[in-house]
Amino acid sequence: MRRRTMGALHVVGEPRVSFQQQPAAVVAKNGHGAVVEEIHGLIRVYKDGHVERLPAIPTVPCTWGGTAPDAPGGVVARDVVVDPATGVWARLYAPMTTTTTSAGGGGTGRPPVVVYFHGGGFCVGSAAWSCYHEFLAQVAARAGCAVMSVDYRLAPEHRLPAAFDDGLAAVRWLRHQAQAAASRGAAACDDLSWWRARCGFDRVFLMGDSAGASIAFHVAARLGQGHLGALSPLTVRGAVLIQPFFGGEARTASEKNMAQPPRSALTLPTSDCYWRLALPGGASRDHPWCNPLSRAAPRLETVPLPPLLVCISEMDILRDRNLELCRAMRKAGKCVEQAMYGGVGHAFQVLHNCHLSQPRTQEMLAHIKAFVSAR
Repeated sequence: MRRRTMGALHVVGEPRVSFQQQPAAVVAKNGHGAVVEEIHGLIRVYKDGHVERLPAIPTVPCTWGGTAPDAPGGVVARDVVVDPATGVWARLYAPMTTTTTSAGGGGTGRPPVVVYFHGGGFCVGSAAWSCYHEFLAQVAARAGCAVMSVDYRLAPEHRLPAAFDDGLAAVRWLRHQAQAAASRGAAACDDLSWWRARCGFDRVFLMGDSAGASIAFHVAARLGQGHLGALSPLTVRGAVLIQPFFGGEARTASEKNMAQPPRSALTLPTSDCYWRLALPGGASRDHPWCNPLSRAAPRLETVPLPPLLVCISEMDILRDRNLELCRAMRKAGKCVEQAMYGGVGHAFQVLHNCHLSQPRTQEMLAHIKAFVSAR
């Protein structure tokens, strides 16, 4: 991972794209045998296990010119290695100028820190994809946050729980940065001191969209269960789940009946394909990593979770499953806020595949800012 240069960001519009699951090919190709799983435009898995990911969305370095629109002073970014053993890395964002932010739960007054996990069904996607680069620059600028966008390992080469383990590794790395800032303060002058100086480590939020929201959920639960021990000087104040990607053997009404347009990012066959590739071999969609409400999953009352904001798209096949999760978490005594975005589908905020995408994205950014600012 050689992307190390810090630079200011220029945010641009993203081409409209769509991804659909395709019938498996039956002919040999490239010496790897037949294609056994394929999502058109994104990924092919061959009989011999070879995986081919297609360049559906361009990747961008963090030296991508200029400044972010509407960001006073701009947003800066840098890529860092999180775990040399696994190759996990992250792209860090921060406003170039820091201002005191409100903190309903107390805090230093420095910008809160968002640990973000990208979507892609656990199988595709990157922190370097231009659509995430754009969206997270907006989060940093408009919600007033420092952001750590994690590039975790992908299935099927690394099936679950690899992504959850990488999420914990990211929080462990962040804790190390917080400890460095606390122990050395202003004397901590290294290649990350610029970013640490813009981080309120006592106000950390886990966030992700689609599969990334599922990662944020499971990482939050693991942290609450003490998988990393004491987090101090970090404090996790909440989690934002954007169109969380969960499933189940029983279909919801929106999964069965929600017609998807040609540019849809997620159809039911595509969802099923992702889960076949991501879950342990032979596992059903009622595995707890896929369905946190299944009989095999721990009772939500026993799962320690921070306050949650769940962002739901009205035209998403996951809509009813997301609503069901919110109801179940409230019944279990969890603090849950939800926001519904009318007329848009899955991943609208990064794929811009609907004429309402931009105004709904601004609504989402406002909701994220309010949720974070209150804590």
